[in-house]
Amino acid sequence: MAGEPEPMAEVSVAPELALFLRPGRRGAPVMVRCDGVSTLGHVVQSLGVPLTEVGALVVNGRPEQPRYRPARGDLVHVLAPDRPQLVDQPRFLLDVHLGTLARRLRLVGVDAAYEREADDDDLIERANATRRVLLTQDRGLLRRRSLWRGAYVRGAQPDEQFADVLSRFAPPLAPWTRCSACNGPLAPAAKADVAALLKPGTRRTYETFARCGGCGRVYWRGAHGKRLQAAVDSAVRIVAGAGRA
Repeated sequence: MAGEPEPMAEVSVAPELALFLRPGRRGAPVMVRCDGVSTLGHVVQSLGVPLTEVGALVVNGRPEQPRYRPARGDLVHVLAPDRPQLVDQPRFLLDVHLGTLARRLRLVGVDAAYEREADDDDLIERANATRRVLLTQDRGLLRRRSLWRGAYVRGAQPDEQFADVLSRFAPPLAPWTRCSACNGPLAPAAKADVAALLKPGTRRTYETFARCGGCGRVYWRGAHGKRLQAAVDSAVRIVAGAGRA
C-alpha cells in the first residue's frame, strides 16, 4: 500500500561481536529492512559479523536458524559463542599471517597446520577436507559460505592471539610433543642417534633430545628453554581457567 512504511527488524549484536560492526553501529540496535527474501544469516553477515562468530540467533525470544527470514517488527539478538566453544576434534588450520601463533600452538601440543603459500581457496579446501577449524583475521574469508568452520583470532600480538585461541577452544594440551616447524609428532631420540646432526657445543652440553617423525628436526631444551616453559605454563593456566568458566 502506498505510503506504508518499510517493514523493518531490529538487530542487537552482543558486545563481544561489536568489533565486526562499523563504528557508527556499535553500542545500539541496528534497524534492517525486511525484504522477504534475505535470510537472517545473510542480514547478520551484511552487518559485518561472520556466522562463524555467532553462538546463537534469537528472534522474539526464540532460537532461530540462519535460514530464517526476518519479518516486520522482529527483535533479533545476535549472541557470541560460549567459551570454551567445544568442537569434536580441536584441530586447526592457520592462514599465512599467523605463523607465530601456529608455532606456539604446536609448542603446547595442539594440532596446528600452517602453509605459508596457501591462498584463500586453498585454505578453505583444506579446512573442509581435513575438518580443521580455520583460524584467521580475514573477516571476508570467514564470511565465505563454502567454509565448513572457522574462527576469528582476536589480538594484534602473538601473546594475545595465543590466549584468545586457548580460551575460546580450550584444546587438550600435550606440551613438547609436536614439531614447531612442521607439526609432526616428536619422539625421544638417543644422543648417539642424532649426534651427527648436532653442533659440537650442543653435543657437549645436552643429553636429552627428541626428533620429529615428519621432518627429522632434532629438539633439546636449549637457551630458550625457560622462555618456552613460561609460554607452556601460561597456556596450561589459560586452558584450566577456560574449563572452569
